[in-house]
Amino acid sequence: MQQATYTTRRQEIERYFAHTAAETWSKLTSEAPVGRIRQTVRAGRDSMRDCLLSWLPHDLRGARVLDAGCGTGALSVEAARRGAQVVAIDLSEPLITLARRRLPADIDPAAVTFRNGDMLDPELGSFDHVVAMDSLIHYDARDMAWALSSLAARTGASLHFTFAPKTPVLAAMHAVGKLFPKGNKAPSIQPVSQARIRKLVEREPGLEGWLISRTARIKSGFYISELVELCPT
Repeated sequence: MQQATYTTRRQEIERYFAHTAAETWSKLTSEAPVGRIRQTVRAGRDSMRDCLLSWLPHDLRGARVLDAGCGTGALSVEAARRGAQVVAIDLSEPLITLARRRLPADIDPAAVTFRNGDMLDPELGSFDHVVAMDSLIHYDARDMAWALSSLAARTGASLHFTFAPKTPVLAAMHAVGKLFPKGNKAPSIQPVSQARIRKLVEREPGLEGWLISRTARIKSGFYISELVELCPT
């Protein structure tokens, strides 16, 4: 049974990204001019995506990849270029529509299946690799661990996710609401320490047999995020 707190939070995030944030994220993930704060967020996300892709196999032919919280689909496109069959899912229908529209001409549309919905939907099937870039950062750490265990149950080779590390800088930014303009009313990011992430991974029943193999932190001005790779033993 889904945790009630996860479901409630998911609904809040869905409302935000389906309405308030659609235009903001469309611009942020394009080459359109943005303000200084969003420039750092854009650069940080680009660096995080590059890091995540560098941890995936260069040859993904025959592999099935879930881009959990795909946004406008940039990571999905690069995975498809490596030969993967990608399922790209996001809570925001406007962002999924935009991702379909932005699919480059050199990518076979059959290589990427865009879906509007919950990344934990069991009907999505099983995957070799799952990536959840900045899609769990709004959830409580316990709900994050529970969501990861749900994904791990359908993952064979690797599970990559990011979290907002609990640092003095991020805590201050979080407190004054500077990660996004106040008018956006974004669901708050939930900073968590790496030590707690490790404990939750160790203690989550659904993650038994999974180990953290490596981590990397990306910092770019107002963007701070930490990438974790989980692999089955």
